[in-house]
Amino acid sequence: MTLRVLAGSLVAFLYNGILTQLPFAGLREGYLKLWLKSYGEGTGAQRGCRFLNGRKVALGKRNVINSGCLFDGRCFAITTGADVSIGPEAAVLTLGHDPRSPTFVDKGGDVVIGDRVWIGYRAIILPNVTIGEGAVVAAGAVVTRDVAAFTVVAGNPARAIGERPRDLNYRLSFRPWLL
Repeated sequence: MTLRVLAGSLVAFLYNGILTQLPFAGLREGYLKLWLKSYGEGTGAQRGCRFLNGRKVALGKRNVINSGCLFDGRCFAITTGADVSIGPEAAVLTLGHDPRSPTFVDKGGDVVIGDRVWIGYRAIILPNVTIGEGAVVAAGAVVTRDVAAFTVVAGNPARAIGERPRDLNYRLSFRPWLL
């Protein structure tokens, strides 16, 4: 194990094992601003969120990251746009295994989430997926492929079930200091 890997593991443990449970958003925010690739102005990550290799996670402006979310940036990047709302216990994954591989080889890719995307409770975003601007991922959906802009998807695997209006103009502003 290299010194860099050891240091990265310690930084991740400090946040994921201790700081994420503290009820002081300002303390968590300060740590995330130093650790993540970027942490946009007005963004808030609630208690219980976990980041695997924060250096590959870039959160845009005014994101609402609800409690218990998982961001797996181990080998590939996760990037969110502005005004993204991610529901409680959602998971954004960038790495897994190829089920067809006889050697259980790793398989993954970047995840890109556009502006004003709404991801519901316990949704799962799998590796190598782009979610277009204004899209909605319903609660519990499993996203296995790209989602077009302003499309509403649901199910496992997620499939289009509707469209969202294209004239979205809101700016998220939810940053409670104790969550």
